[in-house]
Amino acid sequence: MKTLIKLEILRSLRNRKFLFFSVIYPSALYLIIAGGADDAKLPGMRVDMALYYMVAMAAFGAMTAVLIGNSEKIAKEREQGWVRQLRLTALPGRGYVMAKIAAASTVSLPSILLVLVVAAAVKDVRLEVWQWTAIALCTWAGSFVFAALGVAIGYLASGDAVRPITMIIYFGLAMLGGLWMPLTFLPAWVGDIATWLPTHAYAALGRAVEEGDAPHLQDAGILAGYLVLFTAAAALLYRRDSHKV
Repeated sequence: MKTLIKLEILRSLRNRKFLFFSVIYPSALYLIIAGGADDAKLPGMRVDMALYYMVAMAAFGAMTAVLIGNSEKIAKEREQGWVRQLRLTALPGRGYVMAKIAAASTVSLPSILLVLVVAAAVKDVRLEVWQWTAIALCTWAGSFVFAALGVAIGYLASGDAVRPITMIIYFGLAMLGGLWMPLTFLPAWVGDIATWLPTHAYAALGRAVEEGDAPHLQDAGILAGYLVLFTAAAALLYRRDSHKV
């Protein structure tokens, strides 16, 4: 499993297109959205736009790396017979799933750190050391949820269908979870739905820290529940795919 994790990380680092969209794109998007914003507090919130979108784009970038990267690579590997070859080795099914999740989440770390560095250097965001550390760790840990979702989608969809299915889920979760705009700008019913979405709980972890609070247990619990659900779904779909061979 350690060998597979190392291989997956090296493959991702060699993919320049993947690195651009998962590492550089979130930081560029952050500058476009918050670049000209002032330090006025957002309606109904204790943070300004620079702080709000720092956490939102860090989460968005990590989700991009692990969700899109995992789903499309796994679908292609299934079509090319790579997964079938791995089944002939001593690697157990759960090891393959966990290796994919761990490798994807490791690659997501640079995108998170780059957004934080850009926010500090360009937008002059100033936080305590413990806040910077906690935001980075919470955002990185939360990315495991979407890495597991990516594995599940990779086994659910075929090579032709995986991209549209992933993009619909990806953009839907980002928009409804408040990563693109504060939920106070949207109808109240959207906020009611968003409260139970993994993307909302994901960004809420870092947002609580930047407001000077500890991450809320409800948000952590929602993410933990989704992690169990998506990991179980990935394992189930992996076993189902094995029976087809």
